[in-house]
Amino acid sequence: MSSDSATTEAPAAAKMSLPTLTAMVVGGMVGAGVFSLPARFGVATGILGSLIAWAIAGAGMLMLAFVFQSLAIRKPELDSGVFIYAKTGFGDYAGFNSAIGFWASSIAGNTFYWVFIGATIGAFFDGFGDGDTVLAVALSTVGVWLFHYLIARGVRDAAVINRIVTIFKVLPILVFIVVLFISFDAGVFADNWVATGYGDLGNLDEQIRNTMLITTFVFIGIEGASVYSRYAKKREDVGKATVLGFLSVLSIFALVTLSSYSVVPQPELAATRQPSMVGVFESVVGDWGEVFISIAVIVSVLGAYLAWTLMAAEVMYVPARSDDMPAFLGQENRNGTPITALVVTSLGVQALLALTLFVNDALNFMLDLATSLAILPYLLAAAYALKLGLTGEAYEGVPAGVRRKETIVAGIATAYTFFLFDAAGLKFVLLMTLILAPASLLYIKARSERGRRIFSPTEIALFGAILIGAALAVFGLWSGRISL
Repeated sequence: MSSDSATTEAPAAAKMSLPTLTAMVVGGMVGAGVFSLPARFGVATGILGSLIAWAIAGAGMLMLAFVFQSLAIRKPELDSGVFIYAKTGFGDYAGFNSAIGFWASSIAGNTFYWVFIGATIGAFFDGFGDGDTVLAVALSTVGVWLFHYLIARGVRDAAVINRIVTIFKVLPILVFIVVLFISFDAGVFADNWVATGYGDLGNLDEQIRNTMLITTFVFIGIEGASVYSRYAKKREDVGKATVLGFLSVLSIFALVTLSSYSVVPQPELAATRQPSMVGVFESVVGDWGEVFISIAVIVSVLGAYLAWTLMAAEVMYVPARSDDMPAFLGQENRNGTPITALVVTSLGVQALLALTLFVNDALNFMLDLATSLAILPYLLAAAYALKLGLTGEAYEGVPAGVRRKETIVAGIATAYTFFLFDAAGLKFVLLMTLILAPASLLYIKARSERGRRIFSPTEIALFGAILIGAALAVFGLWSGRISL
């Protein structure tokens, strides 16, 4: 293990077991996204399209889960989270951009969570609207700093709370699935199979493409155990937790979608107010269903917010300890919490909450932005695993068949993440560069602090490409070609 990694080793008392790591994965993925699935799928496709979409997303993300598992085995010394794979494979600046992409995705996702809570409360109190009113932002602000205080008390305590919350938020979702399948309507299910009788959803390819961002968003968090690898009691538990968590969550998401199609016609699904699981359940069981699922939404989202705030702070703190971020981001408080990184993370969520007051459809904008930003660290991790397989590095003494299988898996995962960039569209790719460009000042500061060369020739080219993308984003926003 390098000296950089050694500086981030967690104390023995903070070590996490396999169930706790798995709960971090499940807790990170089962958040607001699952409660928006019925309407997001209803707008895009019917049952056939949803089955194909889940098969593609499930296969692609499973390959990514296997990538994180194989990386944990082949490179056990790389225990500093997702960004370290990009850094080791493609250089310091690539690693930095991976860390910033992951952090910014977490910030956008956490903002989405607060908007989602506001929209849920808005069904009962008009002043909260769709989660983007002044009252909703004010309540969210209180929540941001309340959670900030909780996490500042210690990462270990917050992780244990997340494990408990994960159990309580999964149970209502399972109730939703069981009740809807008991109420199965064969006629509705048959009409929803391709949903062609309800209007033009486009061809099957377009329908599937239109679901890609939501299917990716709900799986963000698959790397949760990898981010917390330095806290694992056993290194091999990181890979196990990733795959176990993924398979559990995939089953839940697919069943939520299919059960919704079994009781509500596609046009009604598409028109259901978000969080759409609330309206769907209420249509089956009556008024109590609205309250039941709304409570589940709030508990689930707060649990996911806790997990993601932990991960966002961690992904700023660890690079600072390994000289890839400015030193001030590596400061801890007496509880061992990366306090400066946590402050920056909370301030980032606060800034995006203010932005929601000026964005059209803040809920879906934050969802799509969070997804687009997350694709970058996924791509770089998959590409690094592919590089290892092709070069044979870390495969000394490993059977050729194992190396071949892991290389194919990494290749599929890499291709899948490229496909996700295409599905995200140029708008969100340019907005991503608009975040990466100014963030590069942190990289320049970190390199200057340690007296290191700022950029290599290849990194200068990458920095130039990011600047061009950012300039195009600014022009697009100014000219109105890119709308928020």
